[in-house]
Amino acid sequence: MQKIVVALGGNALQSGNGPATAEAQLEVVKKTCEHVAEMCKRGYELAVVHGNGPQVGRILLASETAKDVTPAMPFDVCGAMSQGYIGYHLQQALRFALKKRGKDVPVVTLATQVVVDKNDPGFKNPTKPIGPFYSQEEAKALVEEKGYTVKEDAGRGYRRVVASPIPQKIVEIDSVRKLWETTIVITCGGGGIPVVENEDGSLTGVAAVIDKDFAAELLAEEVEADALMILTEVEKVAINFNKPDQQDLAHMTYAEAEKYCQEGQFAPGSMLPKVQAAMKFVKANPDKKAIITSLDKSIDALEGKTGTVITFA
Repeated sequence: MQKIVVALGGNALQSGNGPATAEAQLEVVKKTCEHVAEMCKRGYELAVVHGNGPQVGRILLASETAKDVTPAMPFDVCGAMSQGYIGYHLQQALRFALKKRGKDVPVVTLATQVVVDKNDPGFKNPTKPIGPFYSQEEAKALVEEKGYTVKEDAGRGYRRVVASPIPQKIVEIDSVRKLWETTIVITCGGGGIPVVENEDGSLTGVAAVIDKDFAAELLAEEVEADALMILTEVEKVAINFNKPDQQDLAHMTYAEAEKYCQEGQFAPGSMLPKVQAAMKFVKANPDKKAIITSLDKSIDALEGKTGTVITFA
């Protein structure tokens, strides 16, 4: 039985065209969980990792807006809150989707801390998009009024960006391992709650968002998964994206992926971290593979019919 770590992209949680409400998110999540449940039905053992960029941004925005009524929550706490409510939606919808398929499999959300290096260069160069998209005028106002760092995001508008340090260690990994054989664990939500280790061994939360694809990669290594599956909006990774000579890729070796990264083929806030996470996994596990594809093609991709497969050689 193959062990798969599944990383869900933003489109698996919310529709780009729908309202940014919890109710709308739940409806999208119900459809997402049909695909995840189908993987389970076909015999794959799973853990699920999800992003939280829009959600944690809105939680933070709501908290800051209400600061005159109730104290604003620090960023790491907002991340923990996003793990809770996204995980709640996923476990509720996934249990029902499994039940419809005759699978009585427990599903649990694990509040997960992930250790980062306090000296990570990501803190000096924020790159992780959070919250809603803004026009150029709105973005400029946010920079002037709130001191946010704002960057253009793959031609879709402007978004606030925060530090995205590389994950070093999953604090609750032993719990994930113990649960694996009996339970689908939703873990490292939003990339994990970012914490740094102090000299006395205690942990302190920091203002950052760990990229969920890198967190999923670390999880895949730690549980010795057979494959890392990163689900996004496109069926295959492409070079020359959105250009007349766009080329969809069915397969990339580590060396080919590295070459494309150096050429700047992949957008930093979009496809680049997915490809880099896939590269990291196959480099550490040369006999295994990573898959990047769309949610609705996930089963076909696991069966080798589509998607972009990344291998070491």
